[in-house]
Amino acid sequence: MTDVRTDLSAHLSATGVEGDLAELLLKIAASCVDIRKVVSGGALAGALGASGNVNVQDEEQKKLDVISNDILTDNLLALPLVAGVASEEMDNCQPAKHDGGKFLVLFDPLDGSSNIDINAPVGTIFSVLAAPSGEITDAAFLQDGRKQLAAGYVLYGGQTMLVLTTGSGVAGFTLSLDGQWLLTHPAIKITPDTKEFAINMSNQRHWAEGVQKYVEGCLQGAEGGRGKNFNMRWVAAMVADVHRIMMRGGVFLYPWDKREPNKPGKLRLMYEGNPMSFLVEQAGGKSTTDGRNAILDVLPTQLHQRVPVILGSANEIDVIADTCGV
Repeated sequence: MTDVRTDLSAHLSATGVEGDLAELLLKIAASCVDIRKVVSGGALAGALGASGNVNVQDEEQKKLDVISNDILTDNLLALPLVAGVASEEMDNCQPAKHDGGKFLVLFDPLDGSSNIDINAPVGTIFSVLAAPSGEITDAAFLQDGRKQLAAGYVLYGGQTMLVLTTGSGVAGFTLSLDGQWLLTHPAIKITPDTKEFAINMSNQRHWAEGVQKYVEGCLQGAEGGRGKNFNMRWVAAMVADVHRIMMRGGVFLYPWDKREPNKPGKLRLMYEGNPMSFLVEQAGGKSTTDGRNAILDVLPTQLHQRVPVILGSANEIDVIADTCGV
C-alpha cells in the first residue's frame, strides 16, 4: 500500500493557515531546500571552510554561513509579502525595495557553524513577525517573542526536517527524496520529565553557583538527591540539541557565565532565543533566561541582543528554578 502523507501546503490549509502567511512559510521552506542542497554538497560544492570575514558578532563566518544567508535574503526580499529581513550574519536589517510587505522575517541562516567542516548537524532557524507601517528599520524588528506569528527550524541531518509552529501546536515535516515536505510528526509534545541534560561542560568553572549546583545534582546520579541517573548530550548546534528535546525530552542550558560578566548571555534573542522558545512552549515545554523568567517576555532593545537560555522539559525546568535557585 502506498504511504500517502499530508504535505506542508495541505497541512497549513487544514490548520487554518492560508493566504499570505502560508505563502511566506512555503517560500521559507523552499529556500531551506536550496540550502540543504549546498550543505549536502560540502567540499564537492566548494562550500566548506572559512569565508575570510567576520560577522557583527565578531565571529568568523564560514562559506556556508554566507551562502545560506544570501539564499534566504534574496528569496525572501523578492517576495512582495516581505517588508524586510534581519539575520545573525548582517549588521543591520535589510528592508525590501518594494512597499506593502506584511511580514518581517528574522533568521539564523546556518546554526552550528562549528559543525560544518566535520559533517555534523547544522540547521536554519527562523521567526516571522508582523511588519509595522512606515519605514522599516532595526527598531521595527524589536518586538517581544509573544508577537511571533510563526517560528521554526530546519535540521540538516540524517534526514532533513522542518519543525514549525504558527501558535497552535508544533508539527514536524520530513523532506522526501523528491523534494516534498511531508508531515511525519503531526503533534510534537515535549515529555515533562527527563533524564537528559545538554550543556557545554568545558565552561563549568565559569557558571553561576545555581547552575553548578543543578549540574552537580545530575552528575551524582541515582546515589544523589535526584535519585536517578542522567545522560549528558551536547551537539554544539542549538538546532540539533533542541530537536533532540522535541523528539524525546531533555533540557538545554546555555547560561550566563563570568568570562564576560557584563554580557547577559551568549545566544541571540531574536534569531535563536525567541523562535526556539515559541516552539518549546507550543510543545508543552518551558523556556527561560534563568529558570523563572520567560524568554518570550523579554523586551528586546537591540537587533543582536544576547540572553542566557534554559529550555526543555517543563518539570525539569521547575527543578532548575525551585530546587537549585538559578
